Amino acid sequence: MAKPQRRKTLKRSAGRVGYGLPTVLAVALHLGILVISVIKWPSSEPEAPNNAIVQATLISTETRTDQAQQAAEARTRAAERQAQEEAERQAQEEAERQAREAAEQQAAEEAERQAAEQQAQQEAEQQAREEAAEQAQAEAERRAAEAEAAAQRKAEEEAEREAARQQAEQERQAEAERRRQEEAARQQEAERQAREEAEQQVREEAERKAQEEAERQAREEAERKAQEEAERQAREEAERKAQEEAERQAREEAERKAQEEAERQAREEAEQKAREEAERQAREEAERKAQEEAERQAREAAEQKAREEAERQLQRIIEGDSSAVSNAEQGNEAANGFIQLVRRAVEQAWVIPPNVGDGTTAEVQVRLGPSGEVFAATVTRSSGNAAFDNSAIQAVESAAPFTELRDLPSGVQRDYRQFNLRFRPGDIR
Repeated sequence: MAKPQRRKTLKRSAGRVGYGLPTVLAVALHLGILVISVIKWPSSEPEAPNNAIVQATLISTETRTDQAQQAAEARTRAAERQAQEEAERQAQEEAERQAREAAEQQAAEEAERQAAEQQAQQEAEQQAREEAAEQAQAEAERRAAEAEAAAQRKAEEEAEREAARQQAEQERQAEAERRRQEEAARQQEAERQAREEAEQQVREEAERKAQEEAERQAREEAERKAQEEAERQAREEAERKAQEEAERQAREEAERKAQEEAERQAREEAEQKAREEAERQAREEAERKAQEEAERQAREAAEQKAREEAERQLQRIIEGDSSAVSNAEQGNEAANGFIQLVRRAVEQAWVIPPNVGDGTTAEVQVRLGPSGEVFAATVTRSSGNAAFDNSAIQAVESAAPFTELRDLPSGVQRDYRQFNLRFRPGDIR
């Protein structure tokens, strides 16, 4: 956010500086031949074999005019640049503060949302467990009611069979009584008809009938006992089956509850492990972000320190000797310091793509404005890797503007407004 504003400010400053150039050039024409004979073109340093960014190729020169006027203009531009940099620094600090507040607010909202989701999930699981328990209890009650109803039906059937047996017994007794009455009537009739028969025959007949009656009663008693025994066995069998059914249901219920308890424990253990894993990942993510933030701050501090050191060196060169404006050798030293500063700034901003060989090389032509802003950055010699070429251009744009250009002697500023940079991974990988 701060960089576009900074570039706009630099462009406005460049416009103000550019209005005085025609007048300066008109005066400089009179001294052109003399100045050209005095000025020594600044030479670039020899290329180091492992440097990532190397030489600058100069393309133009500009003659120097009145030294006092140029020194005054340099002081004015330095004051304006300091004011602009202070305003830019304040704007950048304000933007960073707003970004931090927004990030903290977003993190708090995300934590609240996750807590709400976790609580809702726990409530849903609790409700599901309660519903399952209610269903299990209702199923047990239903089975108990069915067992009780079956037992009641068996008891009613047993009572009905007992009533039918008693009724049949009463009917048999009534039939026997009727037969006895008929037999007595026949005996009376026979006695009336055969009173003369001997008492011996009567006794024998009576004994025979008594024996028959005893046998019949014995048979009836045996039948009754057999029926009662069968009914007792049937009752015992029914009770045994009912008890076995109740025991089976109890075993199934216990097994079901044990399985549900095991599943609940396994589910709770899985949830606990998931929570612990999420907490561990959150801690690791927080530690990683804190480490990255510390590394970024250290890197920014180192970059800022290097830039300030380079600026101080340039300032010492500019302010150290009043004759530096006219001394071509000191101007060459300041210009070379500017090139070194550009190299360091671009190297620090360069993000090398992955899987790039050490021998990959690309050249980028850079054209600057009067205040060090980048007018154009184009690839003059491609590496054959589009990602590598784009990373080189992005490094130049990210490192710009190079406001230190304004600190150079005005006579050599135009010489360093266009140069070539060669990018090679080398030692900075």
